[in-house]
Amino acid sequence: MVAFGKKLKDRQIQEWQGYYINYKLMKKRVRQYAQQIQLGTQDRRHVLKDFSRMLDNQIEKIVLFLLEQQGLLASRIAKLGEQRDALQEEPEINKIIELREAYRALGQDLLKLLFFVEINAVGLRKILKKFDKRFGYRFTDYYVKTRANHPYSQLQQVFKHVGLGAVVGALSRNLHELQDRQGSYLSIYDHPTLPLQDPVVDSINAAVDRLTNSTNFLNFLGQHALIMQEELPSPTEEHVDDQRYHFMSLLLNLANTFLYMVNTYIIVPTADDYSMSLGAAPTVCGIVIGAMAVAQVFSSVYFSAWSNKSYFRPLVFSSIVLFLGNILYALAYDVSSIWILLIGRLLCGFGSARAVNRRYISDCVPLKIRMQASAGFVSASALGMACGPALAGILQTNFKIYKLTFNQNTLPGWVMACCLADISDMVVNHF
Repeated sequence: MVAFGKKLKDRQIQEWQGYYINYKLMKKRVRQYAQQIQLGTQDRRHVLKDFSRMLDNQIEKIVLFLLEQQGLLASRIAKLGEQRDALQEEPEINKIIELREAYRALGQDLLKLLFFVEINAVGLRKILKKFDKRFGYRFTDYYVKTRANHPYSQLQQVFKHVGLGAVVGALSRNLHELQDRQGSYLSIYDHPTLPLQDPVVDSINAAVDRLTNSTNFLNFLGQHALIMQEELPSPTEEHVDDQRYHFMSLLLNLANTFLYMVNTYIIVPTADDYSMSLGAAPTVCGIVIGAMAVAQVFSSVYFSAWSNKSYFRPLVFSSIVLFLGNILYALAYDVSSIWILLIGRLLCGFGSARAVNRRYISDCVPLKIRMQASAGFVSASALGMACGPALAGILQTNFKIYKLTFNQNTLPGWVMACCLADISDMVVNHF
């Protein structure tokens, strides 16, 4: 695995290398702090003060360079604006095309600056996280709150890209006005829904979305679901291909997540009674509940490898295996076999496609809604955990159809089997 410091260096723009956060130096300083505290040569207060001062200096270096580059971009926009005004008096199609290309070239430089800000924001978060992990402090919360809320905050320039929005807006507006090949000028303010088909603006908007999402609460949910977008951008990074995304597929992916979590917890209230009714010791209940989690450890390996080639087949396979596992779980009562019960639960664990669920969101959902989809994944999981035991509480009945028993112990298996049969059919027909 490539170290983050090396990745950070490889992604830097060569001519701007001296203005990036010095992650290597700060990482070295964190190690030195740890040694000094261990030897007793420094106290906690001095370490916090020294590290805060070092961070302040790094951020100041980044922000001053950022402001300088913003000024250069603003000056170029002003000069291009003079050329645009001259063209309004005497429109010439060739000069309009040249002016449009000049704005696009400026857009490429703006894109480089947005990548510069994002890489530094990621580097800052990484070193703060490393410091907290090494010393067990909540230093990040303190540092971000005290700096970001200060009236002279420089940190806001990094995390909230203050000022860049004006440059982005000016560039987008001018390109929009030059879009019409006949030379008639349209305004984005007069026509807010009018689409601007320009790759440069699309890339800039995607970069701005990435910066916005980096401080978004939904990103917090996404990170805790382990759905991580590529942390360090590349200046040549292409815009996400929306054609791979299908809304119905995302819903089915989340439905699979929800049903799996329901399946995991629906047996918890009745597993003890079910195991004892089959002649097993009360302690076997823990094995029955835990069997699914143990099997999931193995399923995550082959599902992760399988998702490199396909998402459809793993989801179908998952639904089928979960269906069979629940059938066996329900039949164990009538055949009076604790082994059939355990095999059923193991099969349910082998049908865990959570690795595929995460991977689908990471790979196929467009960046602009990826964090919302990640939050949906977390919400579906939490809802499934809550609905499982609640559903078990409703299934309190006892009857027979032919030789099959339907009671509080077997109904969780039968109900889940029906739900999984339905989701299987929907995946086959709509994914």
